[in-house]
Amino acid sequence: MPSSYYCPAPLVSPHLGIPHPDANLEDSINEIWNRRLEENPSLYNGKKFRVVCWICSASCGWLGPRVICMPSLRTFVGTNLNPLWEKFLIPSEDDSVRCQHTSSPLGNGAIVETSDNRILVLQRSYNVGEFPGYFVFPGGHSEPEELGISDHQNDKGLTQAADLNRKVSQEMFDGIIREVVEEIGVPAESLTDPVFIGISRREMNVRPTAFFFLKCNMESKEIYQVYSRAQDGFESTQLYTVSRDELRKMALRMPGCHHGGYTLYELMIQTVEDARQSSRWL
Repeated sequence: MPSSYYCPAPLVSPHLGIPHPDANLEDSINEIWNRRLEENPSLYNGKKFRVVCWICSASCGWLGPRVICMPSLRTFVGTNLNPLWEKFLIPSEDDSVRCQHTSSPLGNGAIVETSDNRILVLQRSYNVGEFPGYFVFPGGHSEPEELGISDHQNDKGLTQAADLNRKVSQEMFDGIIREVVEEIGVPAESLTDPVFIGISRREMNVRPTAFFFLKCNMESKEIYQVYSRAQDGFESTQLYTVSRDELRKMALRMPGCHHGGYTLYELMIQTVEDARQSSRWL
């Protein structure tokens, strides 16, 4: 499995989230956002990348998300996090159709393995907006503004679009490194290149997350020491370094998308083990 690769098919699509035909449902987006602002004036209405579909191109054989720059955090709070989020869904087996009225921001998560073969897990702070107190893998989301993208761009020529696609693809890998460094406190040079292992979409509020596997050349006891100085350590209350057996139990107390990330990790491990077994018979 490659540690990084680009998709020659377009990653940036002219398609934005489609407004719901129910005007009252659409109006609830602003209402909910305004209520959240009153509760927490520090909320920043920043940009995210939005998932359009899972397969970019049958011709290139690349399986992964097709993403674009979504309007803002406001639409995420007002659609996916709306108490009426299920009303935004369209019954369909096609994921892009089913979620076309939601913001579907693409989060990211990292399965980080230490040099002493432990997996890093965080317990979320009780002051965060989503899943307070739950176990999660380090992660967050990639930033369109890291690439200088301030709004959706669909008027680019083929050469410019291809260049932008490469930058967006690279940002998916660079972004997860930043998240691990900021949330755990380990230096970037201690981490291997991320390996993309798949995407999970949780059932509740249908939020998708891209998961990556990384190795860290530090032992657990060293990581505990740097975690106390992590830039974004306030987002979590505790760091755990766990075995695969312990992780299996903790996954039951993870948000759905992170439980899916655990399943993707187990599938990756099983695939590697199967390949080793097969090579012994060659």
